[in-house]
Amino acid sequence: MTRPILSARGVDKYYGGRVGCRGVSFDLYPGEILGLVGESGSGKTTLLNVLAGRLSPSGGRVLYRGPDGSEHDLQQLSEAGRRRLLRTELGFVHQRAGDGLRPLVSAGANIGERLMAGGWRRYGRIRSEAADWLARVEIPADRLDDRPADYSGGMRQRLQIARNLVTRPRLVFMDEPTGGLDVSVQARLLDLIRHLAARLDLAVVLVTHDLAVARLLSQRLMVMKSGQVVESGLTDQVLDDPQHPYSQLLVSAMLQV
Repeated sequence: MTRPILSARGVDKYYGGRVGCRGVSFDLYPGEILGLVGESGSGKTTLLNVLAGRLSPSGGRVLYRGPDGSEHDLQQLSEAGRRRLLRTELGFVHQRAGDGLRPLVSAGANIGERLMAGGWRRYGRIRSEAADWLARVEIPADRLDDRPADYSGGMRQRLQIARNLVTRPRLVFMDEPTGGLDVSVQARLLDLIRHLAARLDLAVVLVTHDLAVARLLSQRLMVMKSGQVVESGLTDQVLDDPQHPYSQLLVSAMLQV
């Protein structure tokens, strides 16, 4: 029987007296894309950062299972251990690509840096792999030595995706990966993410406020309100027949756009 790649058990996060997220439990399986949806302030980004080990939970546990079946409590790992996982088996795609890239070094160096963290050392091989990944994310090869600061917003986001996926991680966290992009650019990026996730058999936790994005990418959905999960289930099931009044409100708002 397939074991979950990620398990959350009673995860809480408080900021003083304010609730970030509360009582969140779920299992995520290899190759599955889980969408977290809700309005701004619903707790979805807080939960994402706790799941990725970027924030410490106030209560509960987050367990990651490695390819050898080993189980890691992300909060019990050393800082070096978490960094190693985030550079190899895990990835994190930020809403603002600049937060996930080094803007003053070349695109090739941004990709190569992650390869070197994974043990690659031969310059020619690293450069060839970086060029291959630029092609995969539809960036021309002659832009390999350009800096991200010279890229468009859509190109920076595609470069960030290449930087994260070059080490073929097993689990990737995505925070509003199409936010702030033009509609046509969003559509191309969504197709790219869907294609790469399927090809690499990625497990993904996706935060989005856009239910159309959630429907396109995720197989399963969790709806968050005031830090709590108010509804969860298969994406089509939740969006076509929402049970919770808040879910119904979100779907209704989408239909009126």
